[in-house]
Amino acid sequence: MKISIVRPRDLGEAEVKRWRDLQLTDPALASPFLSPEFTIGVGLFRDDVRVAVVEDGTETVAFFPYERGGLGTGHPVGFGLTDLQGIVAPPGLGLDARVLLRACGLGVWDFDHLLAHQATFAPFHAVRRVEPVMDLSGGFESFIGEARKAAPKTHKTIKYKERKLGRDVGEVRYVFESDDPAELRRLMDWKSDQYTRTGRTDRFARPWIVKLVEHFHTTGFGVLSVLYAGDEPVSAHFGLRNGHVMAGWFPAYDTRFGKYSPGMIGHIHLAAGCAANGITEIAMGRGGKEFKVGFTSREIPIAEGRVARRTAGAALHWTRTTPLNRARGAVLDNPALYKRADRVLKTYARLRGRTR
Repeated sequence: MKISIVRPRDLGEAEVKRWRDLQLTDPALASPFLSPEFTIGVGLFRDDVRVAVVEDGTETVAFFPYERGGLGTGHPVGFGLTDLQGIVAPPGLGLDARVLLRACGLGVWDFDHLLAHQATFAPFHAVRRVEPVMDLSGGFESFIGEARKAAPKTHKTIKYKERKLGRDVGEVRYVFESDDPAELRRLMDWKSDQYTRTGRTDRFARPWIVKLVEHFHTTGFGVLSVLYAGDEPVSAHFGLRNGHVMAGWFPAYDTRFGKYSPGMIGHIHLAAGCAANGITEIAMGRGGKEFKVGFTSREIPIAEGRVARRTAGAALHWTRTTPLNRARGAVLDNPALYKRADRVLKTYARLRGRTR
């Protein structure tokens, strides 16, 4: 095996085509986060993105995208923004993970949304979880029928609130794919407000993330969907599309209309819009949001862990990150702890706002 390291922008047309062909060898690789468009896009705005190109003889057999930080610490591309991670390779291909890291110049590689079935990293899982998926392969009516059976009260409430929104504010309509940059800016403002309101780190305070989202919107890799009541935009969603798969990414809503649950209404319209536009699944991302129970058709096994070589950088990285990761994982896996942590963060956000 030969492993070459390149910058995303240096991948040739033949290599990008081969990457896409390898995605077809495993249905789980269809995620937009594992597509060349995502890695190349992030590489436009971050200088630490690299791709390991694995060759066996004259054939390219795998692509391993990663970020390389100080002291040889590595992460998946777009770490903190991605809901699926892994190596782009046929299911049967098993590589020595530490040999791969050595070729990449990494002492350690952290992952938190890794495709759990990939043999290369299987020995390094610390925790396994699942990512919920909305399955639209049977069409929207089939999907929504099953969803109503799974959570009848939830869906009855959503329909009631949608009718009330229409009566109180204006006729409800949905634009599945908007090319309006002002609507994208509005969504990011809503999301920033949500991050602040709930005590989370504002991703859109980082200029490179704003530029990345704008880039994906302009190129069509990102799909901006907007729910309106009359002329009022009340919720929006920005997701990434790779063929028949949509990755949910940034949903947000106008808090003035919060009592109508516009995000929930928007999710149903998103599913209908996706089904009408050739998308057969929406990956919703890991997390403790209870509403996903009413929309989940199936789940993708994912894993959290780290691959490490015996280096000083890897040892230092372990002391800095492992205790925090374990605490965060315990909260995510326990609904009661998740609710309690969520309340603490919101209280902190309110107190912080009062002292400004």
